[in-house]
Amino acid sequence: MRRVVMLGALVLVGALSVIGVAGQQGQMNLEVDRLEDNLFVLRGGGGNSAAFITSNGVVLVDTKLAGWGQPLIDKIGELTSQPITTIINTHAHFDHVDGNVEFPASVEFVAHENTQRLMRENNGVRGLGPARESPFDGNNANGIPERTFTDTLTLGSGADRVELHYFGRAHTGGDTWVVFPALRVMHAGDAFPAKMVPIMDSNNGGSGIDYPDTLRKASRGITDVDRIITGHSTVMTPADLSEYADFVSWFLSDVRAGKARGESAAEFVSGWQVPSMYSGYNKGPAERLQVYVQDIYDDLP
Repeated sequence: MRRVVMLGALVLVGALSVIGVAGQQGQMNLEVDRLEDNLFVLRGGGGNSAAFITSNGVVLVDTKLAGWGQPLIDKIGELTSQPITTIINTHAHFDHVDGNVEFPASVEFVAHENTQRLMRENNGVRGLGPARESPFDGNNANGIPERTFTDTLTLGSGADRVELHYFGRAHTGGDTWVVFPALRVMHAGDAFPAKMVPIMDSNNGGSGIDYPDTLRKASRGITDVDRIITGHSTVMTPADLSEYADFVSWFLSDVRAGKARGESAAEFVSGWQVPSMYSGYNKGPAERLQVYVQDIYDDLP
């Protein structure tokens, strides 16, 4: 089984330059943003990771591309003497989970039940380029989450409390929203990757039709946060998430209208532009966008 390389997506979210430099120079550098004394965002090498330092150890959200697990361990070791005890995977894509295999078996891996299944299936990412090998060997390989949940899960208590929520299909079929209530911060993973037309990975349970509703459920359901860690961009706000839900809904409405006009997916993409009210949003490569429009066409009645 193989994974699809997400280089096209990484270009959009500003991560390709980091990976390219690392590959050319043999360097694997992580940038660290301190949000609180015990919460850090670690950028580079794939999706944004978050390290939450609790009284009992470090809860790490996402582990980046293969080969980036040890740099994460080393960087977190510079931030705290606490061991990494828990890893939460927001979804199954390789730039968020492949580093799992570099962590000791003593770490507890946690994810939505669909993410566990999808990591075992190791499907390619819909709409993206050539494939790459997975580092996971077998259904019960080290790094495959053994603790799963369906709707919600709470880890820890008090100031160490971490809440995991699932609101439905969006980027994949297992997108987890991770909330640190005491700090009023949420990690959205790639359900909110950046201000862009998102990857709607139907190969891994994602849905362009469900996406806006899922974003709205998250926006309205999680009201006790002030900051949102995105999958590949800067830290944003609940207002940004609400706007993003509106943007994806607008995109879906435009796709519906395109199908009603009898346009092919290629014709729709060639004529569609980001509305002026969402200036600064990226629509991505036409060839990839066409795949997602066609998927939506196929799913519409």
